[in-house]
Amino acid sequence: MFLSSCLYAFVLTLTFETTFAISPLAENLSGQELVDYVNSRQNLWTAKLNPRFDSMTVEDKMRMTGLKMKTEKGSKNLAESRFLDIDLPKSFDAREHWPKCKSIKQIGDQSHCGSCWAFGAVAAMSDRICIASKGEVQVSLSAADLLSCCQDCGEGCNGGSENAAWQFWIKEGIVTGSNYTAKQGCRPYTFPPCEHHTNVTEYPQCTSLPDYKAPKCEKKCQESYKDKTYDEDKHYGKTFFNVEASVESIQKELYTNGPLEVAFDVMEDFLHYAGGIYSHQAGGRTPYGHAVKLIGWGEENGTPYWTIANSWNTGWGEHGFFRMIRGQNECGIESSVVGGLPDLNRTRIN
Repeated sequence: MFLSSCLYAFVLTLTFETTFAISPLAENLSGQELVDYVNSRQNLWTAKLNPRFDSMTVEDKMRMTGLKMKTEKGSKNLAESRFLDIDLPKSFDAREHWPKCKSIKQIGDQSHCGSCWAFGAVAAMSDRICIASKGEVQVSLSAADLLSCCQDCGEGCNGGSENAAWQFWIKEGIVTGSNYTAKQGCRPYTFPPCEHHTNVTEYPQCTSLPDYKAPKCEKKCQESYKDKTYDEDKHYGKTFFNVEASVESIQKELYTNGPLEVAFDVMEDFLHYAGGIYSHQAGGRTPYGHAVKLIGWGEENGTPYWTIANSWNTGWGEHGFFRMIRGQNECGIESSVVGGLPDLNRTRIN
């Protein structure tokens, strides 16, 4: 399983085996040469150079992810949905399948902090709470609460663990929150949005911000939040599990219970992704991994893909989302899949 380092802090240890069949020449490409090579070799996805990226240090790049490259014991449980007899559709989009659940459409921004492991977790948890309650419970769980209070999750902004995040949800619960700008819920995100690998100027470049550290675990809500106390605001998980590393098992769990947290090995060319169906074409393996939220699948011109929500704000990729080729465990995307079920009857400390 992945320990997320989040391209800045999702340090994960890949325990799966993947084959990246590219030439030594392509593997050593970088910058504009890499971008030109990717765009000339295939038409599934488009690469675009961000000149600012060339000056990034390894630490800067890690701050954009957050999955620790470290072996992690996975859950002994596998999703029960793999046994279901389901006639799976050719394409599926959780945003359309559960239109009442507004959280599925939301894109977060981890800022200059390797907290992808926390963002991927709370995003999927929030969706699953809504889905399990048939749209009655609409919440956005707090990435800041998980990032700062989960002592067993890893190193905060320097990377964390998917499995530990889901275990924390069950044991301790997570309060509500929002992005930094909205400042809604009990504990909104602590750090401001920034531009991740883009030339968009709506926000400052992430590399211009400080190297953030995980905020202090404050077990109280922001002063403007009067709805509930910190303990009363908590939402809990009932179970957590890994999903068997097969396309069908992943599809069944996603189709049945909602979005999942997935993790993958970040390759150099992914940092230049601008749109389309990503598959590794050039550049080497980076020393970090990334955790994200899987929301669907489809096929375009005969090419199967996964639809995934990132945490680099809506200015990145396809309005914050990206697609990755499905069925060949690209960058390990099908080998580290985590989900869980909410406990809708336990929403406060007794």
